Amino acid sequence: MMKLSFWRKVMSLGAALALSASPLYAEGGGSSAYDFLTIPTSAHAFALGGHAPALIDDDVTLADQNPALLGPEIDRQVAFNYMMYMQSGNFAGVRYGMEAGEHGAWAVGMRYLNYGAITRYDQDGFSDGSTFSPQDLVIEGTYSHDFTDRLRGGINFKMAYSNYDGHSAFALAADLGINYYDPDKDLSLSAVLKNAGGQLKRFYDSYDRLPIDLEFGYMQGLGSSPVSLAITATNLTRWRLPYYAHSNDEGGALELKSGFFSNFFRHLIFGLQIAPSDKFYAALAYNYKTRTDMSTYQRNFLSGFSLGLGIRTRTFGVQVAYAMPHKAGSSLLINLNLAIGELLN
Repeated sequence: MMKLSFWRKVMSLGAALALSASPLYAEGGGSSAYDFLTIPTSAHAFALGGHAPALIDDDVTLADQNPALLGPEIDRQVAFNYMMYMQSGNFAGVRYGMEAGEHGAWAVGMRYLNYGAITRYDQDGFSDGSTFSPQDLVIEGTYSHDFTDRLRGGINFKMAYSNYDGHSAFALAADLGINYYDPDKDLSLSAVLKNAGGQLKRFYDSYDRLPIDLEFGYMQGLGSSPVSLAITATNLTRWRLPYYAHSNDEGGALELKSGFFSNFFRHLIFGLQIAPSDKFYAALAYNYKTRTDMSTYQRNFLSGFSLGLGIRTRTFGVQVAYAMPHKAGSSLLINLNLAIGELLN
């Protein structure tokens, strides 16, 4: 009975997380205990749909999108990120990176996720009105290396600790990524395997899978214009991504959707970026999976869309991104980047 009561609490947490934090509603497709690993720390990536493995920018927070996006151009940079969602949840993190020789770079980071107060339920589904506050902690270490002047690879190690109402779990995971960037054609191509690993300490006897994923990213500048097109393919470890939607019949019963075109487009995220200079960008993206996932809830016109902008000077940068996948659940992510190397020069 105690196990059932606990998993009701975990399911409540999973529902709150899925309906809120990013354009990544249930992206991992695995246990709700570790879906928080799919939440981006980069506002720039968040604006481009939450997945941006091919995004080229001097931003140390992009290491969690693809470790191959980290490079020696990150000269002693520290970044702080904060995400607010669902009025009660708060995510915060910090990451520091610097060059490691002429062709390498490393970074370390930590992020803390607090989901606010969640009501307890017993095994019969009744609440006594008491609450608990689930918490997750992730510690990361990243290393990247230039194989050629256009090809770079990287690895990101993660330690994830969760504490839900006195029950804890611990897991190890790694991201492996590669990026090809041709500055002459303003073309970036990436592949990344994310969250490969397993759980070392379980909540109970059952095993919770990590949200392992394979992603491909493409980003291309459009001629001599300041506009870039981004296309990201996610959830490539499986083809079928079914979802439930209300039917048009009287009563609006739920029916399972899993057609060819539905599955195809639920793997893709489309984004546009305007960057008239390296000091400013504005980005907009559409994630069809987010919108269709919200079809069983109260989605709105903005469901599936995300947007953001960033401003940078020689020594610091500010980035902001926003998404509203659900009428009651908007997300705001803010980054502050400081170029310590520039400050010290």
